[in-house]
Amino acid sequence: LSLNAQGFGVHSSQSSDIERIDSILVKNIASKEQADKFGRLVIQDLGGRMMPVNTYSSELLRKLSKKDHYGQFDSNQVYLSMQESPLLWYSVPLIFLKSKKADSIRSIIGVPKDLKHASLVDFFTPTGEYKLGPYLEEAYRAAVPNAFQKEFRETDQRVNLLYNAVNGTTLKIFPLPNDENNTWISPSEDRYKEVVFVDSLYSNFINTGFKAYLIMLNEGKTTGEYKRADDILNAITETQNRYGSEVMLSDNKIDAEILYNKYDIFKSLFSWYLYISTILFIALIVQIFYRNKVINSIVGLSKYITYFFFGIHALGLIARWYISGHAPWSDGYESMIYVAWATMLFGIYFGKKSDLTLASTTFVTSMILMIAHWSWMDPAIANLVPVLDSYWLMIHVAVIVGSYGPFTISMILGIVSLILMLLVNKKNNEILGINIRELVLINEMSMTIGLVMLTIGNFLGGMWANE
Repeated sequence: LSLNAQGFGVHSSQSSDIERIDSILVKNIASKEQADKFGRLVIQDLGGRMMPVNTYSSELLRKLSKKDHYGQFDSNQVYLSMQESPLLWYSVPLIFLKSKKADSIRSIIGVPKDLKHASLVDFFTPTGEYKLGPYLEEAYRAAVPNAFQKEFRETDQRVNLLYNAVNGTTLKIFPLPNDENNTWISPSEDRYKEVVFVDSLYSNFINTGFKAYLIMLNEGKTTGEYKRADDILNAITETQNRYGSEVMLSDNKIDAEILYNKYDIFKSLFSWYLYISTILFIALIVQIFYRNKVINSIVGLSKYITYFFFGIHALGLIARWYISGHAPWSDGYESMIYVAWATMLFGIYFGKKSDLTLASTTFVTSMILMIAHWSWMDPAIANLVPVLDSYWLMIHVAVIVGSYGPFTISMILGIVSLILMLLVNKKNNEILGINIRELVLINEMSMTIGLVMLTIGNFLGGMWANE
């Protein structure tokens, strides 16, 4: 109420209002240390996956704003602040609007065209009417939505996501006792009243426990003493272990997932692979015409760095497998990072015979990882859909998707061979001819391996379907 009285939300996307909101956040938001403790709390998402709050908060921000932070605050701090001061976050510009195709939405909600993000309050009239409401029925009814309707759908989903977050309905941290589906609920849900018949003390804790944590946290900001807030967090974790032990995450899995989120290996690997492949390419082209110890050393060092990056890539896949509990090639994003790994694997194998093959493969691997991190790919770890919940996922999908690796190598080697052919002249005919023949031989070997894997994978797919 006090925020409304100060005028927030009337034109919250104005720069002066944004500055005032940010100044309030700086004074009131929890420290990173306290937010990190909150980030270790286990939560259940709408799909039923168990994860640390750290994962949920970073996914929430990415879906809302295309970033995993807001200003100087990380996702843990933002999500915790949403629970502490929900009214404030009605006025924070978090909802991403597409730069080119959202002019119509911008005009409807009344925000300047130069702003990429709108606040929740921008989508409502002073009387509480939803500004996008009149357009949504047609957008959701369309069997094949056009770009305009897709934009309305996506924006509406972001509005609902933020609305549910600031109202606490997404904070599902309390298990329902004796629930066959292992359902967890948030403190704001009325379903906690069902627990009264099982354990009235626990029901009361669901109703008041998290509120007490927020009070103690706020008190700690004044006194500098957070022991009471930490004790309540520990009590929540104990109740999770007691009533939700079947799906509760171990400390090791929580640590692994937070570490995975922190380093975001696959996103970083894109640029690492790109840099080293560029250096290796340049060095190899120079080496074809001019050999010396410096160039040879650069080539050798670049190869070893590439092997190191491949090892990190493999560790990232293993970590994702451990965190998710299933093979990391179950959706579009995971297929892309696995294809990138398979491409690099065969590139290293064939690279023993040709350094140009290794450089070409490293470059195309970086391109695959770049595509994997475009906005239409969702990197979030999710539970397996029922049709994929089978050991055949590890067998059929691994083989058939793995075949894309050698096929990708064949594609890039074909392109490199054509480029070298364009560079052939009387002076370099012999040396380039050797390199071209080398690439052609490796290309044929790569295509053969890809065809064999693809054929076997198709037969395995038929066996899976039959079973």
